[in-house]
Amino acid sequence: MRNGTGEFGAGSYEPEDRYVVGVEPSEAMRAQRRKHRVPCMRGVADSLPFDDSAFDASMAILTVHHWPDPDLGLREVRRVTKGPVVVMTFDPTVDTEFWMFDYAPEMAVIERTRYIGIDVITKALGGRCDVQPIPVPADCLDGFQVAFYARPEAFLNPEVRKAQSAWKFLPPGVECRIVSSISSDLKSGVWDNRYGKFRSKPFINCQLRLVVSWP
Repeated sequence: MRNGTGEFGAGSYEPEDRYVVGVEPSEAMRAQRRKHRVPCMRGVADSLPFDDSAFDASMAILTVHHWPDPDLGLREVRRVTKGPVVVMTFDPTVDTEFWMFDYAPEMAVIERTRYIGIDVITKALGGRCDVQPIPVPADCLDGFQVAFYARPEAFLNPEVRKAQSAWKFLPPGVECRIVSSISSDLKSGVWDNRYGKFRSKPFINCQLRLVVSWP
């Protein structure tokens, strides 16, 4: 199985047991690629430098919302893929157990505009599509926000927030207000009184979705 993505980053989601061809427009991100892997190609999702049906399968993990033209990018991914296409994304229109929006209602509004509708994704990919909700475990190693639902102290770390793109879209001063509120509630015990159950929840149901498309 080979794989092509439209914005590969440093290859954090790359499977070790597959031959993977990554596409990434940023030189800085390409430079972070692990040295033992196949070099990442320079390119963008909406103009993939590959022939039709060049790959057995493709995946796009938490990246589509970053693409300038997601519809065109997804159609390009389908064009170069003869087998299944896997897209992991968030659907901001569905309910979530995650408590962050209680502190940051502005973030919920922003996420609804940033993330691509699931219907847009399935229409662009075409074929037969299956959409699955993905629970997030408490020991999730990824750095996206929901992964820290049981570890609220992590949000006080600026390096953690820096790795989460949603904070960058907040109006000036809002991030400071959110962090200050979480910090204050953790110190006073308010957070644990309201949300302490999340510390022991093995997983959380959120807005994470896996879209799998077959031709």
